[in-house]
Amino acid sequence: MPVRSQRDAGPTSAVRSSKARGTKQTGTRRPTAFGSGLIALDLIVSADSSSSFQAHAGGTCGNVLTVLAYLGWNSYPVARLGDDAASQVLQADMNRWGVHLDHARCTPSAHTPIIVQQIRRKRDGTPTHSFSWACPRCGKRLPSFQPITRTVVDSIAPHLASAKVFFMDRLSRGILDLAALAAKNGALIMYEPSGVAEPRLLREAIELAHVLKYADARLSEIEKAWTERTATAIEIQTMGDRGLRYRHKLGSKRSNWLSIPAINAPRLVDTCGSGDWFSAGLLTEIFRLQPEGLSKLKAGQLTQALHYGQALAAWNCGFEGARGGMYASTKNVFQKQIAKLLEGGTPALPASTKASVEAESLDCPACVA
Repeated sequence: MPVRSQRDAGPTSAVRSSKARGTKQTGTRRPTAFGSGLIALDLIVSADSSSSFQAHAGGTCGNVLTVLAYLGWNSYPVARLGDDAASQVLQADMNRWGVHLDHARCTPSAHTPIIVQQIRRKRDGTPTHSFSWACPRCGKRLPSFQPITRTVVDSIAPHLASAKVFFMDRLSRGILDLAALAAKNGALIMYEPSGVAEPRLLREAIELAHVLKYADARLSEIEKAWTERTATAIEIQTMGDRGLRYRHKLGSKRSNWLSIPAINAPRLVDTCGSGDWFSAGLLTEIFRLQPEGLSKLKAGQLTQALHYGQALAAWNCGFEGARGGMYASTKNVFQKQIAKLLEGGTPALPASTKASVEAESLDCPACVA
């Protein structure tokens, strides 16, 4: 599965107005984020052509960590990947954006997860998308998420001391053990549930997570899980074009639900991945405003961080694929466009809406069997 040549990445900071935005790089170390969960190869079938597809490193965890690297973090995914062609494309893409793959293990006994994203248009022309785990050629089921092993947990544990953030979107015993170790070392734990999980693991994840984010349409019952014994300091329900609502416990007691309207997308091509951009932007802005994290974060700063995440999410809607804008734009252009969105303007996005990474063949395990 070859990868075509790509443009070099630009600088690694973001801006608001004329001020540098993102993590500080001058005289300070880049903050470190670890994450484990769904790290997959996304195959994107365009609404304009169903006969070809593009390939990105993806999955919620994969996207969040890649965007964090784009915004100036040292990002370390902890993953169980296959020693296969899909893994080669995935790793080449993540390497292109500066993601550290020291802990992404490739073994012959595993297969790299592959997700097919089909972009379509409704009758009114607005885009919609769906996901499939079936090979677009033979129809057989594609590889899915496999949890990390106990051996991986033991080998990575010593490296978590430097982590500012640990992100997870899938649950397993090993992932929760890593999250607990990271929390013990002072890391902010962010959990973004992707669906119904085993109840015991879900309860443990919510008790560990300092930031809990979910879509109201799928997992609104999770709001009942926030109790006095949980570590949760921020709970966020995203509501698509209706914005979001959130509550926090940054002071002496938990706030009521607060709402923030959505930022209008400057162009609507594909909404996939916008939540991942939001999460990465939120984390970046929290640590830009308060390098020590949530312990000193003020309510007004949280609102600012949420707004920054929304700007990144709105910008991402203008491109195909969960991170299509990273391939269609330069970092300097990205910075200026985010600044304009934060000021209430509507930036003109680059003409290209397609990523430049293309998969010319798919080594589906069923196809080659």
